[in-house]
Amino acid sequence: MSTKSICVYCGSRYGTQSAYADEASALGQIIAAEGWRLVYGAGDVGLMGTIARATQEAGGETFGVIPTHLMRKEVGKTDLTTFVITETMHERKKVMLMNADAVVVMPGGPGSLDEFFEVLTWRQLGLHDKPIILLDTMGYWGPLRGLLQHTVDHGFAEASLLDFVQSGASASEVAALLRRALS
Repeated sequence: MSTKSICVYCGSRYGTQSAYADEASALGQIIAAEGWRLVYGAGDVGLMGTIARATQEAGGETFGVIPTHLMRKEVGKTDLTTFVITETMHERKKVMLMNADAVVVMPGGPGSLDEFFEVLTWRQLGLHDKPIILLDTMGYWGPLRGLLQHTVDHGFAEASLLDFVQSGASASEVAALLRRALS
């Protein structure tokens, strides 16, 4: 059986709550303990750095993808198992998704939202069937889930859109969802 890879989108900042970093560490440890590979944006800052270091410290495999223009800003983490440099953000997102079996979206900003909406749109269009799971630390993604429901309620998406996104309040809940989805 081949190693499963979990693409994690998350902030290049820590956010205002220590729980965000705590859950990033917990998820990184779980990814390693499950024998999964972390696929992420290759930065060594914010939640990105936290999850990568936690995965590495727990003996897990890491696959990072970063565009050249973010090497300095996101402090490209070159000590990963696999380190890929792309020319553009679009290539980064494509390489990350192509090398993953599931997607987890942790708290983050516009970049994480961009990544989320791209994989959701690709799923809606039938371009992939990978699970998409929100790590909803402290209810962070409540407004996003409300927005998705709003688009359905107003006729801009089919109700099936809501079935493409699962949510867990903690790293352990997300891990349970991943185990089910990847079995």
